[in-house]
Amino acid sequence: MSRIAVLSFSDGRDFVNRDVAAFVAEAEHRVATALVALGHEVVASGPPVTSTDEAVAAARKAAAAQPDLTVFHYAVWSFPHFSVAAARATAGPLSLVSNLDPAYPGMVALLGAGGSLDQIGRRHQRIAGDVSEAAIADRLGTLVRAAAAVRALEGTTFGRIGGRSMGMYTAVGRTDEWMTKFGIDVEEIDQWEVVRRADAVEASRARAGREWIERNAAGVHYDGTQLTPELLERQVRSYHAMRELIDEWGLAFSGIKGQPELTNNFVTTNVAEAFLNDPYDWEGPKAPHVCATEVDMDGALTMQLMHLITGTPSMLADMRHYFADRDRWDLVNSGQHPTWWAARSDDPAANLARTSFYPEDFYFPAGGASVHHLAAAGEMTFARLSRRDGRYRLQLTKGEFEQYDDATNEDLMSQSTRHWPHAFTRFDAPAETLIDRFGANHIHVAPGDITAELELVAGLLDIDLDRLGAA
Repeated sequence: MSRIAVLSFSDGRDFVNRDVAAFVAEAEHRVATALVALGHEVVASGPPVTSTDEAVAAARKAAAAQPDLTVFHYAVWSFPHFSVAAARATAGPLSLVSNLDPAYPGMVALLGAGGSLDQIGRRHQRIAGDVSEAAIADRLGTLVRAAAAVRALEGTTFGRIGGRSMGMYTAVGRTDEWMTKFGIDVEEIDQWEVVRRADAVEASRARAGREWIERNAAGVHYDGTQLTPELLERQVRSYHAMRELIDEWGLAFSGIKGQPELTNNFVTTNVAEAFLNDPYDWEGPKAPHVCATEVDMDGALTMQLMHLITGTPSMLADMRHYFADRDRWDLVNSGQHPTWWAARSDDPAANLARTSFYPEDFYFPAGGASVHHLAAAGEMTFARLSRRDGRYRLQLTKGEFEQYDDATNEDLMSQSTRHWPHAFTRFDAPAETLIDRFGANHIHVAPGDITAELELVAGLLDIDLDRLGAA
């Protein structure tokens, strides 16, 4: 549920406002009723605004409620400078909403106010129409989800565990820019904290995690060197170490460098990263915590926005291979994919039954398990925040995850690194477009179609939108 503040604006002339006040109140009630029906809390700011002083007072009252979205509502003509004064006193996402009643110029007021806000640089979204109509209510609901995701970033902390991984410029954001643009602080934490805290985890907790994985997974393929019970328990310990850091530092989301220090000398963090992103672990259900491998900051931020919009785990994957003969991609990473994606079920048993734990290969001499599964089929949204010439952009497309017969699945997975997790993908965007324009090796995934929400997020954050596939 999101909190939405609604301010209605009326005419500044007393003799006009007396005649239209009841109509404005009725129209505002319809908007509030539609928002409540969508499952949101509505905070009303009082009578319709008819002066600059009233605009500032109403806006300050609305801001004090810390809404996810502030709605400026226009049922009749209102002097645009009221909206300008109110907008200066509000913070966060702003939407202008009007009716389309031919007898009352609410849309005229919206356009006059919107143009004035454009001139002072106050970003906002606009919706005109009858909120009782499903299409308009859906647009409003989409806007609320986008605004709530943007607002939820403000005042949070990202945990950067380790520095830049393997020279990846695309994985490193600027702390000052993140605070200025997104309201996010970045806490720098050394990877030694994972090692130190992992060693202090009680043996019984490490054993319980390992045994839970052994009982529920499709298989744990110990080889005596790269994957042993001791190494799997070390990965479980790393998970608990990360949970400690998350709780202690109040981290909203995080990333672990991993390579090369931990993967060369301690253990891979694949198990920790997978189960941090999952809605459960061996100790029960929990809220997913977005954690990106290779401490990919822009990747983690993309995943966090996707998670805030959908409520489900999101995914980080490499654009590993393109099957030109099939016009399909294989999205693969070393084990980052949460187990939830195996069946997209909130029941861990359903997902773990399709998930195997294999020994890591020569890339990771410290050993440990790779979390292997083939992502369940379905409609997907693919996105990535990246920077071009110092300015943020959101690259976005739709597509599907696919699965084939067992023999084909095995053949395709074996053409790259079979024991890593896979997602066979059909993008709406042509392969040539992705290869020519995509701004990173990592791409991020959410189930369903949330392209409309992400487009609004880009607008609310003043981020360039780059649609890679069909609109």
